[in-house]
Amino acid sequence: MFHNWSIARRLFVANLLFVLVLTAVFGAFSVVEARDRAYDEAGGRMQAIAASLANNPLVLQAASTPDPTAILQPYAREVMDDADADFITIMAPDRTRWTHPRAEELGKPYIGTIEPALGGETFTEVTAGTLGPSVRTIAPVKDTDGNVKALVAAGVTVRTVDTDVAERLGVIGGIALVVLVFGSFASWLLGRYLRSVTRGWGPEQLAQLFAYYESVLHSVREGVILIDTHGKAVMYNDQAAELLGLEPSDADRSPEKAPKLADLPFDGSLRALFESGRPAHDEIHLTGSRILVVNQAPAVGPVPERSRQKPAVYGTVATIRDRTEIESLGTELQTMKTLSDALRAQTHEHANRLHMIVSLLELGRTPQALDFATKDLELSQQLTDDMVASVDEPVMSALVMGKAAEAHERGVELEVRTSGSSGVRGLEIQDLVTILGNLLDNAIDAAAGGDFPRKVELDVEAGPAAVEFTVRDSGSGINPDSIDDVLQYGFSTKSPEENPRGAHGRGVGLALVRQAVERLNGTMTISNPGGAQFHVLLPAPVPEEEKA
Repeated sequence: MFHNWSIARRLFVANLLFVLVLTAVFGAFSVVEARDRAYDEAGGRMQAIAASLANNPLVLQAASTPDPTAILQPYAREVMDDADADFITIMAPDRTRWTHPRAEELGKPYIGTIEPALGGETFTEVTAGTLGPSVRTIAPVKDTDGNVKALVAAGVTVRTVDTDVAERLGVIGGIALVVLVFGSFASWLLGRYLRSVTRGWGPEQLAQLFAYYESVLHSVREGVILIDTHGKAVMYNDQAAELLGLEPSDADRSPEKAPKLADLPFDGSLRALFESGRPAHDEIHLTGSRILVVNQAPAVGPVPERSRQKPAVYGTVATIRDRTEIESLGTELQTMKTLSDALRAQTHEHANRLHMIVSLLELGRTPQALDFATKDLELSQQLTDDMVASVDEPVMSALVMGKAAEAHERGVELEVRTSGSSGVRGLEIQDLVTILGNLLDNAIDAAAGGDFPRKVELDVEAGPAAVEFTVRDSGSGINPDSIDDVLQYGFSTKSPEENPRGAHGRGVGLALVRQAVERLNGTMTISNPGGAQFHVLLPAPVPEEEKA
């Protein structure tokens, strides 16, 4: 049954037992102290009475008379009543009583210790006499020469002292009761708070829950990161560390040792999202080499029952998925679509030219047909030879040829200039297709929407140290205030109607270009020399034989 108790109940019972034990100990100590103090006070009071009587000349004078009782008995009764003492016994040095509360005890020997008093010392003791146990002080009565002529004993019975102690016990009991009540109330409040925080679970259940939580945290394929209200990454799993480029996190690490967001290598948009704490649903964020899908929601505590208070917010929880491969496949699919469209356009164009050649042959104009076919072949072959000789990459050549056909179909002239012969071997062809394909797509779109003459220029320079691409268009250019924004994911200056690839492709291309350039350790600059111009510089890869 004990194992089924919640932490709140266990703490309440433990605190209640502690308060009970503390109250019992405090009460016992207080009773003992009150009793000792009562005995000490009684002894002090009796000592003052005995000393006062011993110093009274009347007692010394009466001690030298033949009948001291006749003088001292009335006096002792009067003092006993005034001083609230149970007995005052004045005796001869041989213990013979001269005074006593009971007349039948007069003349009988005193019961108790008198030796220290006979030696001239005043002392107090607790002993039993004719009136029962009592606290008494015996003081010597001395003459001028210091001789003991009589003894004075003043005392109160133990019953009287215990009566005084009993009166104090009521106060002690009241204090103990107050301590018990307030201690129990404090334990109840603490238990209620813990019940709301722990949701009524016991430590074994919490330990099991933590084991589940840690297992789930490290087994899920999505990245998970928890950020508190102070901007600290208090916890993240292994997948999040891999996706975000962080050091592996220890699940048992103290929240005080958690790193701040400012100290973590997050990119701008991702850092802004985490710092804002706003909810996010399937947002795309680009890092140096990855495309991430991020969901973020507040970490809300339990709502207390029958409470109008808002639940506590402990921070935010973000889940992260890697979409790099999907976007890469999408880019490749778009490239294949572009090549397919280019082949379709070329097929249509060549079909028209073949019809022209066949018509000339049917009309018997063989020389004109041969001349037309030769010039068309030279024009196409020249562009192909230039691209292959410069970049030495068939896929790139096919891409440019396809874009040239697409541009021609949309009424845009694509002018290609190449130089150098070092080639681009060693660079990731997927990244090169992403860079050049998206830049040409945007340039053709901008030129097609502009005024005549509609023109796109592509300069390719492949040198031994770097490969450079420069794409210019005759469009309206880019607003200088938006140059930094056009490279962000989701930013677009075109409406869905103006975008031939539809709304799905809006605000994606240039962000992917920036990411691909960064992966290849290159740089990209944007300018407006009469239209938009993009200049990409990619360092040439180190040959394998030089690495060895």
